[in-house]
Parts: sequence; C-alpha cells; structure tokens
Amino acid sequence: MADTSVRAASRQAPPEDDGLPAIELVGVEKQFASAHGDVRAVEHVDLRIAEGEFFSLLGPSGCGKTTTLRMIAGFEEPTRGQILLHGRDVVGVPPFRRDVNMVFQQYALFPHMDVFENVAFGLRRKKVAKDEIKRRVTETLHLVELQGREQRRPRQLSGGQQQRVAIARALAMEPKLMLFDEPTSALDPELVGDVLEAMRKLAENGMTMIVVTHEMGFAREVGTHLVFMDQGVVVEEGRPTEVFANPRHDRTRAFLSRIL
Repeated sequence: MADTSVRAASRQAPPEDDGLPAIELVGVEKQFASAHGDVRAVEHVDLRIAEGEFFSLLGPSGCGKTTTLRMIAGFEEPTRGQILLHGRDVVGVPPFRRDVNMVFQQYALFPHMDVFENVAFGLRRKKVAKDEIKRRVTETLHLVELQGREQRRPRQLSGGQQQRVAIARALAMEPKLMLFDEPTSALDPELVGDVLEAMRKLAENGMTMIVVTHEMGFAREVGTHLVFMDQGVVVEEGRPTEVFANPRHDRTRAFLSRIL
C-alpha cells in the first residue's frame, strides 16, 4: 500500500489546498431515460475534494448521492460535465483504468476463496508479482485488523469482518481515492463499529475518501467536509461541525431533525 503519513491535525480542518484537487466535478449532470421522459438524477454538481479529505455525501434516498459516487467510479457516465482526477478528465475512462476503488453495501466476496485470495484477486488479474501481492495483502489486512485470518472463508467471518475484507481488497489496489456507498447499511447494529473503525484508520492515514452514509455521528466526528444533496442538487456544504450545528437551508434542517 502507498506510504501515507498520519495526520496530526484535527480531522475537522481540511488539508491545505497546495495543488490540484484529488477529485473535481465541474457542471456534472446525469439523466436517465424513462417511460415518462428523461429523469434528471443529478443536476449541475460542482465539487472540489482536496487530497486527504474525508468527504461525506448526505441526503434523503433518491437524492443523487449514489449516482454521483458511481459517476466518479466510472460505473455511470455523466450526461454533461467533467470529472477530473488529479487534473485528468476521466469521463469515458472505464473503472479499471481509474485510480479509484469503490466499496459497496454488499461485500461481493468470493465464497470459495479464503480471505487472502479474496484480497489478492484484483492484483492477480493485473499480474502483479507474487512477492508484491503478499506484501500488499499482508499490509492491508493488518490495516483493517484481520491479520491471522488469511485462511478463513467468508462464511467463517462476521458481516463486519467480511466488509473489512472488501475494504482490504480495494486498498490492495493502491487507489488514490476510495469511495464508500453505505458500507454499514447491510450490517447488524453490533457490527457497524468494526467497519467504522477501519474507515477511521484510513482517514487517520490520509486516504482521500468520499462516503455516502447515514452514520451522522461518524460523518461529524471524522469528516473534513460534508455535502447535503436533495433532488439531485447540492443544497449545502461545509465543515461537518458547522453544518450540523447551524444548517442554513430548510431542507438540510428538516433532514437532520428527522435523523438526529
């Protein structure tokens, strides 16, 4: 895994913007065709995410959060706009050619493979050398605190441990950006803490992360920047502590009052 330094500063203070942003969305829109005409899922979104930020996307179901995440990952293409990864427009670039990895709600582990082989899967497809595969798998399993479980099959793990294997598999590819789409929503409540702790450790190690989540306390405590979306539009953004303490928009205020 790429060497990243632990940030001593509070996670509430965004890193210095000393160059190109890690990711930038410029006028991004997404329309889907339906029997009743085009549906605009995302409408003219402009975002700028600095290197090392923990960037939270919040909002009600169907507001465009996951669609935005999937466009950054390359699983959906924008109808209009640019998606810049370290200054390079990646619109039209397939997911496997972007330095981005996404962790989904469902773990999507291979049940016939043990933990080591699940994490090594993408590396073997890229024909990475065996010694390098072993190094990366060992390091990432240590980071998510699954060392010693390399030979276990997914069915021998808890749901939280399986999600941490999925995180390790993504990290082993050494992405520049990690995307999380509700990574705890499929977990029993008692297992959520395991995954959040793994994500906290990534944040402390300076990984650039965009997270769609309903874990409000986690987004407020660990996040450096927060965006609230509604009906495909960015309604409000800022530092998490400021947005939670003093939401400026009625839609944000109503949403937070329902879930906090």
